[in-house]
Formats: sequence, structure tokens, C-alpha cells
Amino acid sequence: MNIFRILLFTAAMTLFHGQLHAQKTKKTIEQAKTSIKNGKYADKYDKALKEFEKAEKSMRHLLEDSANHDNEKIWLTLYDAIQAQYNLGNEQLYLKQPYDTTALFNNTAKMFDVLVAFDSIDAQPDKKGNPKLKYRERHAEILDNYRPNLFNGGAFFVNKGDYSRAYDYFDRYINCAQLPIFQGYDYARNDTVMPTAGYWAMYSAYRMDEVDKALKYQQLALQDAQKQSQTTQYLAELYRLKGDTAEYVRQLRKGFAADPEYPFFFPRLMDYYNSREQNDSMMAIVDKALLNDSTSKLYRFAKSTVHLNMGKYKECIAICQQLIQEDENYGDAYYNIGLAYFNQAVELDKVAQRSRQKRRNIRALYEKSLPFMEKYRQLEPSQQERWIPVLYILYLNLNMGEQFDEIDRLRNAAARK
Repeated sequence: MNIFRILLFTAAMTLFHGQLHAQKTKKTIEQAKTSIKNGKYADKYDKALKEFEKAEKSMRHLLEDSANHDNEKIWLTLYDAIQAQYNLGNEQLYLKQPYDTTALFNNTAKMFDVLVAFDSIDAQPDKKGNPKLKYRERHAEILDNYRPNLFNGGAFFVNKGDYSRAYDYFDRYINCAQLPIFQGYDYARNDTVMPTAGYWAMYSAYRMDEVDKALKYQQLALQDAQKQSQTTQYLAELYRLKGDTAEYVRQLRKGFAADPEYPFFFPRLMDYYNSREQNDSMMAIVDKALLNDSTSKLYRFAKSTVHLNMGKYKECIAICQQLIQEDENYGDAYYNIGLAYFNQAVELDKVAQRSRQKRRNIRALYEKSLPFMEKYRQLEPSQQERWIPVLYILYLNLNMGEQFDEIDRLRNAAARK
């Protein structure tokens, strides 16, 4: 009997606390609605904002209690409080009054967060196992109207250099295509801006060195035809950061094949193959580049360098002489001609045969190299690491004592740095 009374008392108390909790929740919701109403009729911006923020804060506090999670009135009042803040900010911008644009975009994101979260509650099945979906269509239409502001927010933060926020907004914009609330909109098929959003999401992650985040949207970004070369550039850099050399080179080759004139791919391909002494691959790249632009100084000079590397000195010299005829201040062309003669002298000096004629030939090659290397020094005085070692050997072998002493001092000074 005593146990029965205790159980009955406990049940009564539980019911009482439940009713008390419900009454308190209802009162808080009504107070929030009043705050929103007061804010809409406030005569000053600050007063209105304070009322709206108070309503938002009180609803978020209620949602911290798991017992309130499925209470649609709390969610809808929370949305109303945030939307009121958005409208207030939009009005300030329309009236050209001072306003933090960041807040406008933040409120856009918050409206999405609230209605998307609420949609999972709206979709809960009823007693018969059927989803209610009382609000989905209307909320989807509301958010679809606000959705461009997610993209605009991303662009805004890119311009601000806040790439973390920018990525978040573009990520939200793209992710709408996967959300059940938007299942009737088919953004993946119908939204032509999606590839551009993918590009900017990838770019934002790239600027943060967030490789995985950037690669998440690579396929979408590549669908933006106007930015394919930039996208491929970032992909190459991302794979380089990831340490995937094979994919890095594949992206360089892919980008170069699609857009030979884009300045990023050619020099990096040449550097990669040059570092591995793959002259045939370098020549193939150069020849393809020249097919696209046979007059390019860069491509022709690159071909002269490949000839130089392959020991085809006559071909190297012929190209560089033509470049100098076109531009007498083309320093690198002088350097390559100087090296072409210099290398021949060094190679001849390695031959075991010793004769007076051989020494004359070596000296003649050094003498041919000298004016071109001195001209390069004149045109490119800052490139000491390139011309000091060559001029040192030239002056030494040509018995040019005064010049040798001067270059030796420069060489020693450079070594001490």
C-alpha cells in the first residue's frame, strides 16, 4: 500500500513538472514573439536589433533542452527572429545606412541552418508511418529565394581574404543539392552557377592549403569552362602539396595540352623534366608549344636550352643568334651561346689526346665564349651565381690576370655570404 502511494505520488509529480515545463516553454515562446513584434515596430535600428536578438537567444536556450527538440513552435519562432534580423539589415543597406554586411550573410546562413534542421523534424513519420512534411514545400521555396546570398556571401569573403568563411558559404551553396528539403529543385542539373561555386570553393580551400577540402569539388570546378586552366593549375599545386608527383605531372600535362598558352604549365613541365634530365620529354613539350606559337621567344629559347643539354651546340647557337638579332638585350640568349662554346671547350679538354692543336682549339672556344658571357654579366648583373663560375674559368684559362683577380674577389665574397 505504501509502495502504491509512493508510485502514485511520483507519477503525479512527474505530470506536474511536465505541465510546469510546458507552461514555462509556452510563456518563453510568447515572450519571444512579443519581442519580435516590438522589434518590428521599434523606431530605432539598435532597439529593433536588440529585441530580435533577445528572441533568438531565448529560443536557442530552449532548444538546449532535449525535451524541446521536436517543438515546432520553438523552431519556427527562432527562424522568425533570425529572418527579422536579416530583413532589418537588408533595410539598412537599402536605405544606405551603416551596416555590417557580414551580419547579413551570417543571418542567411543561420536561416538555412534552422529550416534545414527543422525539416528533419517535419519529415518525421506520423503514427501510421507516413512523413508529415507540413512545412517542406513552403520552407524550400523560402530558402531557394535566399540561396543566392550563400554564393554572394562566399564571394564577399573571398574578396575579404577570409577563405575559411568563403569556403563554408560555397560549401553550403553546393550542398543544397544533396538536402532532402530541396529534392524537387535538382540543383545539380538546373543550377548553372554550381560549377562556378565549385571553383571558388576549391580556390578558397587551396588558399588555405586544405588539400582534401579543395579536392572535394575538383570535378564540379572543372565543369566551369571559363576557369578550367585555373582549376587545373590549382589541382597541380594541390597534388604537389600532397606529395603525389605523378598526379602533379599529369595535371601539368593535361593543362598544357588543353591550353598551351596558359603561363603556368609550360615552365613547370620543363623544370620537372630538366631536373630528371629527360631531354626527349622536354623537346616534345617545346615542339608542341612551338606548334601553337612558332614566334614565341620563350619557347624558342627553351628549345635552345634543350639543344644545349643534349650537346647539340650548333643548333643551340643558331636559335640564340636569331633571338639576339630580334632583341639585342636578350640576356639569356647570350648566356646559352656562351655556355655552348664553353661546354665544348670543357669536353675537348677531357679528351686524353695532348697536342698543340688541341690546346689552340680549346683556347679558341674559350675566346668565343668570353664576349657572350661578359655581355650576359652586363645585362644581368644580379645573376652572379650563373656568370661568376664560368668567367672564373675563362679568365683563368685565357691568362687574363686583372680580370681573374676581380672575379676571384667576387667569387670569394659570394662564398662568404
